Amino acid sequence: MSDDVTPFRVGVPDSALADLRDRLRRTRWPETETVADWSQGTPLAYVRELCRYWGQEYDWDAAQARLNAFPQFLTGIDGLDIHFIHVRSPHPDATPLVMTHGWPGSVVEFRKVIEPLTDPVAFGGSAADAFHVVCPTLPGYGFSGKPTTPGWGAERIADAWDQLMTRLGYPRYGAQGGDWGSLVTMAIGRRHLSRVLGVHLNMVVAAPDRAGELTEREQAALAALQRHRAQGSGYAAIQSTRPQTIGYGLVDSPAALCAWIVEKFQAWSDCDGDPANVFSRDEMLDNIMLYWLPGTGASAARLYWESFARRSADPVLAPAGCSVFPKEIYRPSRRWAEPLFADLRSWNEPDKGGHFAAIEQPATFVEEVRSAFRSFRGGS
Repeated sequence: MSDDVTPFRVGVPDSALADLRDRLRRTRWPETETVADWSQGTPLAYVRELCRYWGQEYDWDAAQARLNAFPQFLTGIDGLDIHFIHVRSPHPDATPLVMTHGWPGSVVEFRKVIEPLTDPVAFGGSAADAFHVVCPTLPGYGFSGKPTTPGWGAERIADAWDQLMTRLGYPRYGAQGGDWGSLVTMAIGRRHLSRVLGVHLNMVVAAPDRAGELTEREQAALAALQRHRAQGSGYAAIQSTRPQTIGYGLVDSPAALCAWIVEKFQAWSDCDGDPANVFSRDEMLDNIMLYWLPGTGASAARLYWESFARRSADPVLAPAGCSVFPKEIYRPSRRWAEPLFADLRSWNEPDKGGHFAAIEQPATFVEEVRSAFRSFRGGS
């Protein structure tokens, strides 16, 4: 590990791919579910077909080329190697922006939005909206190092990202995130106020305010959150209490990992019940491979153990913008969210999209980020 910023390219030995195919071939499948929907988890037929494609048709060489099309680097921060994508804009006055993924995502979530953000002119936009984009991989995820001691929660990651942006020569920068990236981004907006220009979130974790009469939209959001807590939060209960135990299956069985992650693509996206309506098989597997190849089933889950019950309620003092997509897990109204932000400049609720907004609705996601940062630059 070194403080130097060194170039990195993904390179996977053939033996690792042969091992994956062999494990998929030898999967010991459970019996089929006893219902005709996803209410017991990812259906057997769905997982078997996706794993068949993964083992027989999926082209990792093409996926690796897609990832290596972006400049990638490693650098040591606080005793851990951090992997990140760094794409400088051709426009010298571009705003530096650190974008953070979550679970079960990865930096491949940003593949469709990096170019429009860094070079808006090439996509019919204005140079004033350009960003220098930095996409770090969370500790314990993808090709970043795996923590060997406790303490790598959202606040420590926020401090590491601040060090990273300093190291890259960005004394002032913006921050963007969803899922765990949202918690990290909020921590940046609390802890590094002198350096952060503003923060944009595409997941806003705000407690419902039941004071007064709830609007129809607030009633629907509250009902959806209650359903999630009752029926869809088992993964979080396990990962926040016993990440090591679930990790054995996720690191050893590609079928288990596939089913564990694809369930969330189905439940959290605006897909009308079928992930294929939003994601290609390659898009889902490109993401899953960033968990399978480096064996991060346990280390990624451990972030829940570190931070799930330790979320700060302190307001974010930096200028903030929020985009609440209609199929996101948390869909607070603006009045519910306002206590979290001392300077809420931008709020929008797009018509389509869910938890994986940068993949699901890339053009909308890009415009949401641009709009938020226009409000920060304008000072109003």
